Amino acid sequence: MTAPDAAPENDTPVGTNGTPRRNRRVRHLLAGAGVTALAAVLGITLAVRGGATPACAAPPTGNTVHKAKASFYDAGRSGGNCSFPGPPADRLYVALGSSAYSGSAACGSYLDVTGPKGTVRVMVMDQCGGCGTGKIDLSDEAFVKIADRAQGIAQVTYRAVVNPPLDGGLTFRMKGGASRYWFAVQVGNHGNPLRSVEAKGPGGFRKAARQSDNYWTVEGGLGPGPYSIRVTDVYGRQATATTIRMVTKQVQRSTVVLAAPTRSSSPSAPPSPSIAPSPTPSESVAPTATVEALAGAAPLNAPRC
Repeated sequence: MTAPDAAPENDTPVGTNGTPRRNRRVRHLLAGAGVTALAAVLGITLAVRGGATPACAAPPTGNTVHKAKASFYDAGRSGGNCSFPGPPADRLYVALGSSAYSGSAACGSYLDVTGPKGTVRVMVMDQCGGCGTGKIDLSDEAFVKIADRAQGIAQVTYRAVVNPPLDGGLTFRMKGGASRYWFAVQVGNHGNPLRSVEAKGPGGFRKAARQSDNYWTVEGGLGPGPYSIRVTDVYGRQATATTIRMVTKQVQRSTVVLAAPTRSSSPSAPPSPSIAPSPTPSESVAPTATVEALAGAAPLNAPRC
């Protein structure tokens, strides 16, 4: 006797209650669709949990004022998701949600944050996994300058600092594992968010790809060096530093300043901290650099969301 389930796949078997059953092909299609839908949901969930950059994301720029709730945390000696050697010397830093962090595009820029007690200038150093578009996470030291710590959460406004005054010029740090065959550099002390980084070895300039850990990479490498590195910020200011060496995990300091050193006497704009810790004997200086101002204070290619 032929078993009931042995019917051809195009047949429509009848169930024990006399009603037609979906054939196996249809059931398989439905099952496949269910798996696909589940995979899509899981993919979205994993992307959110993994800190994937939203489709429409950009760091704070220009004169736009943002409203947010601020909490506080302590990063210890860590340089955060921006992979800095450590926090700024004054420990005034902030972590942003994934949209404003924008895949590390906000790293090294500065915000003026205003709360009930006043205004503090902080450096973007980290990504806050639990922060949406209306939430930021300040360092302990920054939070107590604008609100009472006992509050835990404070209503604040913040805006980008355009061309913040900085101590010294651009810094460059080769990632551990970088070599003549794989170029990976972190640019520091730039003040404004960066739009692009290009690097030149024995040949011409090649565009580097921004990574979420705040390193810029060139697959295939650029040879043994030394290198020229051309940096452009979101406002179009451009600087080129030369004689950057392939020395990993060391901060190489140049003399070029990307952000214009225009200090303000306003109490709401305190002097900005430097991006890197104080120099150590292992740090070196890139002796030659040039800078060129290409545009004004309006960010270039700002996304429209």
